[in-house]
Amino acid sequence: MTTEQATILAVTGNEAVAEAMRQVNPDVVAAYPITPQTEIVQIYAQFVADGKVDTEFITAESEHSAMSAAIGSAAAGARTMTATSSQGFALMWELLFVAASYRLPIVMANVNRALSGPINIHCDHSDSMGGRDCGWIQLYGENHQEAYDNHVMAVRIAEHADVRLPVMTMIDGYVISGAIGPMESLTDAQVQEFVGPYRPIHPMLDSKHPVTVGPFDGLHGFYMEHKATQQQAMERASRVIDEIAAEYAELSGRRYGLIDAYRTEDAEVAIVVVGSTAGTTRMIVDKLRAKGVRAGCVRVRAFRPFPAAEYAEAIGHCKVVGVMDRSDSFGAQGGQVFLEVRSALYDCDPRPQVLPFIYGLGGRDIFPANIEQAFTVLRDAAKRKTKTTVERRYLNLREE
Repeated sequence: MTTEQATILAVTGNEAVAEAMRQVNPDVVAAYPITPQTEIVQIYAQFVADGKVDTEFITAESEHSAMSAAIGSAAAGARTMTATSSQGFALMWELLFVAASYRLPIVMANVNRALSGPINIHCDHSDSMGGRDCGWIQLYGENHQEAYDNHVMAVRIAEHADVRLPVMTMIDGYVISGAIGPMESLTDAQVQEFVGPYRPIHPMLDSKHPVTVGPFDGLHGFYMEHKATQQQAMERASRVIDEIAAEYAELSGRRYGLIDAYRTEDAEVAIVVVGSTAGTTRMIVDKLRAKGVRAGCVRVRAFRPFPAAEYAEAIGHCKVVGVMDRSDSFGAQGGQVFLEVRSALYDCDPRPQVLPFIYGLGGRDIFPANIEQAFTVLRDAAKRKTKTTVERRYLNLREE
């Protein structure tokens, strides 16, 4: 890959992330391989071996250990990255909370893959959606370009003085991570100037200013106050994500919002979707528009912090909104994104009806016809005088 000028490359999604990491050149990468993320750290390990980066690469014995090493590295004052998927994400579980509570600006790529059981190595969003409340900022990418762009921007977001929270960037396993697609890279110099030098806050290795990291914060301590400040930082992150995206747009020509709304201005029905399925959904929106149907869609980009006001502005005027979740929230009224969108639209007047759809679990294919079926449900609901019963509809479910 060129290091002298921006160029359009044909890469896998994993290669796109690894290239962003190379250009950032973090001080430490601690990682353990897991399908379908392995290629990211494998490529990066080769960059280290070839002397293309100055990174200390830590080959941990598990994802739990990888995140533990990342926490230690970041607390010591090093710009730190890692990557994982699925069961590896789950094995990091307790450490994800620790990294966020210590306000460490770690950047992690998560290649979305189903959680067991039954054993499955294909794409859905159950891993990162299961960790939605661990205190990390979550950015979901749609394609190879966004895999790269989000990972570069994540460094600035995490390290911003008003945020200081870890950031995870997501891409769909295999669909993006293993498939080849176009990506326009910046130059190494542009990326280095954009991210700037790392300026740690209260690093443990600063012997002249000793600090305690991870003290006991018990009954009469300040645990609740610390949690409140985490939430305040997450609230500030919405503004920071948008500001950094605007700055990145000046550099790259590519502008990203907290959400990605498509043909929603006059939409009567709309679908909210995450990840690579957004492209197919836009295609169906265009097909329906050609038939006179006022359809639209919104792609989720920032899921944490959740930009409720932006959803209300984009689709609060719709009659019916469908939310397509590629994960399920067992025992709730629908998937995780459905619950958030429904809450965001609750105060709209008149209030849109919001209906849940589940698709693509364990890598199950989602076809254009399935998305059309979802729009048909929304259109039928919009015609009724009484509201449709809120119940999950599984798209492309075998029902023998």
